[in-house]
This record gives sequence, structure tokens and C-alpha cells, in this order.
Amino acid sequence: MTRLANKVAMITGASGGIGAAAARRFVAEGAQVLLVDLDEAALRAVAGDSAQMHVCVADVSQPEPMAACVDAAVRRFGGLDIAVLNAGIEGEVKPIPDYDIATFDRVMAVNVRGVWLGLKYCLPALAARGGGSIVITSSVAGISGADNMSAYCASKHAVVGLMRTAALEGAAQSIRVNTVNPAPIDTRMMRSLETGFMPAQPQAAKAALAQRIPMQRYGTPDEVADLMLFLASDESRYCTGGIYTVDGGMSTR
Repeated sequence: MTRLANKVAMITGASGGIGAAAARRFVAEGAQVLLVDLDEAALRAVAGDSAQMHVCVADVSQPEPMAACVDAAVRRFGGLDIAVLNAGIEGEVKPIPDYDIATFDRVMAVNVRGVWLGLKYCLPALAARGGGSIVITSSVAGISGADNMSAYCASKHAVVGLMRTAALEGAAQSIRVNTVNPAPIDTRMMRSLETGFMPAQPQAAKAALAQRIPMQRYGTPDEVADLMLFLASDESRYCTGGIYTVDGGMSTR
């Protein structure tokens, strides 16, 4: 399995369900991977004893740590070819008048500023290697609205705009930039949101959300990772500026 042979990737939010699945998938396809997140123990659990993975603890919303992570990838692996800007938080489930301002600011800091900083520091590193691929995790909430999720929806719409801008800026340097927009995926984040939607009946919330998906189920982290792999690989060499849903048909409603 060599679809990413001799490639170096950086994945933010790498200790979460989607990030960890992408890391394992990329390594299986031959990549060396820098794992970025706040939780060092969780990152090391993902990396295990793999010589193809290296851990970098960082708050993606802060410039110095993000720049240091890109530098770490270059120093350890010789460069950077792929960046998966996946780190994100869900915030609260509350209507706009009741939404906590500090929580709103934190969601925007991680989900938007974190992506912008990733672009800021990764674009030059990819250009130095003659090009590459950047994959940004958005959401079906980045192409539609969702009740009581103002910060999350705003942030996931915002990264689509960042993607389109970066795709234009990066094209001349052979850098492709796309978003992956998942429907509900069976991860910790969805457990949090289910409890937010129906505190007394989170399983009922899950069932109600699944009913809104034509395929009648949540996706899996591996299904998102498979799409990320395609966009990271040379198989998508003519794909840039695109929104790629992995949503069981949810966005068709």
C-alpha cells in the first residue's frame, strides 16, 4: 500500500476519532505523520510504537506552537507534503441569545483561527517541496444551518471560505486545498452534541439525527479518513477548491 509513499503529513486534532483514523490510514499507505493535538497522552496512544509517527503537542489557535509543529515535521521528516487541518471543537448547544460569548470566541479560535494559522505556516512548507495537498475538515454544518449551533456552523462555513481563498493562492505553487464535510460521525463529539440536544435522552437524539440521513446511520471515522486519503494522494491531482461531502446523503435534503 503505497499511495502516500515518501510523503510527509501533518494532522491536527490527531487524537480524536477522525484524526486518529486518518493518521492510521496515511501510515498504512506509506506516509510519515506528525500528530498534533493538546493531549499528549492521547497522541502517544495513537502513535503507539510506530516509527512513522511523531507527536507534537500544541494549541492550534496559537501561532508559535503551530509554527513549531510545521518546523518539527520539516526537521524530523525532511519536509511537508500534506496537511490535514482537522482540529475542531463543538461548543455549546444553545440558541444565539443564550450562547456564552467566551465559548463562541473559543470555538472560532480553534476552528477558524487554527485553520488559518495552519494555512499560514503550511503553505510555505508545501511550496518548498514543490506542492502538495491541504485537507480541511468542515462539516455538513458548513454548507447548511443547524439550530442552536451558531458558533460551530459559523466556524465551519468560515473554513470553506478559507479553503477557497487558499486554493486560489496555492494553485500556482501546485498546492491543492479542499474541504471534507462530514455528516454526524460516530465520535466523542457526537456524544457531546447528543447530550446537548437531549440531556435526558441522548440515545433518542442519536436516533433522531440518524433518521435525517438518507442512509439512516452515522458515518465512521474510517469512512472520512478514506476520503481524506484520496484528497491527500496524487489521485486527486486535479482537485482543488472543492467541497467533498461524506454524509450518507444528508446534504441532499
